[in-house]
Amino acid sequence: MNVDVENLWCGAWLGPCRLTARGGRLVSLRRRTPTDGHADLEIPGVVFAGLRDAHVHLGLVDARALFAGGLAVVHDLGSSPTVLAPFVDAAVRDGLPEVSFAGQFLTVPGGYPTDRWWAAADSVCIVEGPQEAAAAVDVQILAGATFVKVMLNSVAGPVFDDATLEVLVGAAHARDRLVVVHAEGPGQALRAFESGADLLAHTPWTEPLPEELLAAMARSMRWVSTLDIHGRGGEFDVAADNLRRFCAAGGVVVYGTDQGNGPQPVGVNPRELTALLGAGLDRESVLESIAVPWPAGSATRLAWTPGPPPAEDEDWASWLAETRNLDTAQIKERFG
Repeated sequence: MNVDVENLWCGAWLGPCRLTARGGRLVSLRRRTPTDGHADLEIPGVVFAGLRDAHVHLGLVDARALFAGGLAVVHDLGSSPTVLAPFVDAAVRDGLPEVSFAGQFLTVPGGYPTDRWWAAADSVCIVEGPQEAAAAVDVQILAGATFVKVMLNSVAGPVFDDATLEVLVGAAHARDRLVVVHAEGPGQALRAFESGADLLAHTPWTEPLPEELLAAMARSMRWVSTLDIHGRGGEFDVAADNLRRFCAAGGVVVYGTDQGNGPQPVGVNPRELTALLGAGLDRESVLESIAVPWPAGSATRLAWTPGPPPAEDEDWASWLAETRNLDTAQIKERFG
């Protein structure tokens, strides 16, 4: 079955493209040419390989609702092993996003989030010192973790000392896992950077970061955006300014919302998209932050947004939030 797409995004706007589906899978993608014959189906609007939220908590929000809200891929950055166990098998399931996860929150005795009502007891792994750090990392990896989540929240309680932090990051990297840090409180973003962490789970919001640190971070780290959790004003303004300057220094931001944290639209959050645009990212940079690459092999589904991109930024954010996931059967049903 040949499917013609009006406009396709795959790291850049490719314009009209042709997809070929066979046996329930999308097996090829190419730009349409004038010599192409009539397609079996035509999809108006815009097609993506899929949209991703790089910070969710599946213990606090339903995975099916995230998928129904337009997310094809999610990264869980802290949940109970019992919540995550069904997602260890990488096979795509009907009505569910593809999930990569960090496993448990790694923290110190009495550290964040041990005192939070939303943190299930088994979602937290207590690490008492450097002698326990490597084993704690191994527990997450054996459970299927792609990332390791380290908590450095000095506002809420004690945090890891430098020796333990060094072992945690070193053990994760030795096992080819990325380290994601929740950095909150004065100096904690700097500590995360100096430890060699790969990502910040949030754009830093507790203090304006100096230009020299931002430039150094831009060369070696990525930030997950999560701007909308702050509402507007105050912490939001600090975070948005840090993000603006980080991106100006060449830093890479990935779209993430901390789904499960406070009242947010479930699925793609247009307020997060609008905040990224307001922080200085252009539309293509926002798409790079949220869209997943087209797979090198075949795929079972795509993401579709009706209509062309609107002119106004707020309308554009709402338009992108209308993206929905379709498998080949749904493509036939909707456009046949």
